Amino acid sequence: MRARLITLEGVEGAGKTTVLAYVQGLLESHGIPVTVTREPGGTPVGERIRGLLLDPEARMAPETELLLLFAARAEHLARVIRPALDAGRWVLCDRFTDASYAYQGGGRGIDPARIQVLEDWVQGGLRPDLTLLLDLPAETGLARARGRAPGDRIEREALDFHRRVRAAYLARAGAEPQRFCVVDAGRPLAEVERRLRDCLEPLLHG
Repeated sequence: MRARLITLEGVEGAGKTTVLAYVQGLLESHGIPVTVTREPGGTPVGERIRGLLLDPEARMAPETELLLLFAARAEHLARVIRPALDAGRWVLCDRFTDASYAYQGGGRGIDPARIQVLEDWVQGGLRPDLTLLLDLPAETGLARARGRAPGDRIEREALDFHRRVRAAYLARAGAEPQRFCVVDAGRPLAEVERRLRDCLEPLLHG
C-alpha cells in the first residue's frame, strides 16, 4: 500500500484538532505509520511564518499573505511531507492548499488562477489523496472559536469573510467529489467519527 497524503480542511471552529487525533488513531490501528503536521507551519521556518500570519497586529496585503503561505508550504513539502511519503509514511496535514483557495481566494478575493500558478510551481504534481472537509455554518464555527481564546488575525475577520471561505470550500468539494469527503461538523461526535471511517474506508482497503 503506497503512502497517502490526507488533508483536513474546514472553517474556524469546525473541530479539526479533535478529528485529527481520531483519524491518526484510526490509521495507526491499521498498522499505518503516520506523520501528523499542519499548515501554515510544520517546520521551524514555517512556524515563524505562521506566527506572523496569525498575529492580530500584523498588517499585510492579500498578495503578501498568499506568498508567505506558499513560502511556508514550499519548506514544508521539502522538509516534511515529501520525505515522509518517500519513506512510506502516510501524512495527515491540518490544512493544505485548499485553504489557500478558500481563505485567500474566497475570503480575500484573489483570482484562483493566480493561486493555481503557485500550486503548480511549489507542488508539482503532488495533490492530496483525500481531503476531509469539516463543514459548519460560519456563525457556529466562529462562536466556537471565539469562545476558546482571543481570536487570531484570521478569526477576527468579519462574518462575511468567513461565509465566503465556507462557500469556496464547498465549491471546491463540489468540483472534486472524488477527492473531497464532506463531513457535517455540527453533528454529534459519534456521527462525525462514523462518517470519517466511511470516508477513509476506500484508502484503508483499496
